Amino acid sequence: MSDNTATEKRMPKPKWLRVKLPIGKKYTQLRKLVEDNNLHTICTSGSCPNMGECWTEGTATFMILGNICTRSCGFCGVKTGRPNAVDRNEPQKVAQSIKIMKIKHAVITSVDRDDLKDGGSIIWVETIKAIRSENPHTTLETLIPDFRAIHENIDRIIAVAPEVVSHNLETVRRLTKEVRIQAKYDRSLAVLTYLKAQGLPRTKSGIMLGLGETEAEVIETMTDLRNANVDIITIGQYLQPSSKHLPVFEFIPPEQFKKYETLGLEMGFKHVESGALVRSSYKAQKHLL
Repeated sequence: MSDNTATEKRMPKPKWLRVKLPIGKKYTQLRKLVEDNNLHTICTSGSCPNMGECWTEGTATFMILGNICTRSCGFCGVKTGRPNAVDRNEPQKVAQSIKIMKIKHAVITSVDRDDLKDGGSIIWVETIKAIRSENPHTTLETLIPDFRAIHENIDRIIAVAPEVVSHNLETVRRLTKEVRIQAKYDRSLAVLTYLKAQGLPRTKSGIMLGLGETEAEVIETMTDLRNANVDIITIGQYLQPSSKHLPVFEFIPPEQFKKYETLGLEMGFKHVESGALVRSSYKAQKHLL
């Protein structure tokens, strides 16, 4: 994957990756709310290409447990290092942000906190409870870390029963060590299998393409996820956050994404979001149906 780094860095984005700037009265109002109240969303900090569309539909993604991760994934733009102390007021801050923005469906995610015995799961639960208290009509998707597959930590999330629980596999088995580094392919599958086995109605996972995987490997990964009884899958194009991150190996054409979408539905996934600009929370509110 690294032999053609110089070439890959100069690789122009194809026309199907051109993003229209978000527009519309509702988007403009929400953007002003976010800026005026100093609210933190992954949508803005990650410059998500779907921000305008999601916000207009009443969906936004929030990251908890700080902005420094204990892991150093080769694809991710989040800082790596020693995290700051846990902010015990964060659950209420997130709940208030959702209330101010009048979010109908909130996606909550976090950095990995391997420095904490509970992996951050207690703050996760407190955040979910605070959101429900302040926003009783808001539905929730939790995009959780693997919590090192410690059942005690995962059980805390299960106990508060978010409408959707998601954990991303991110890439195919062969590339996991290079792409995710401290994560393990089979450990993530075990987490997803465990979540479903505990009776959660909707589990979800996502993968990125364009890192050098083959079609056969993508299909193998989709099969592994279905064998873990995952209900929803998102498939999107990897884009390099900076020159320090893994280069894009190739840009996947729209017809290939469509092929995976068709195949995923045939496999039995309830929802398949497959496209170049698809991200984990894309059309997240529709995954409740």
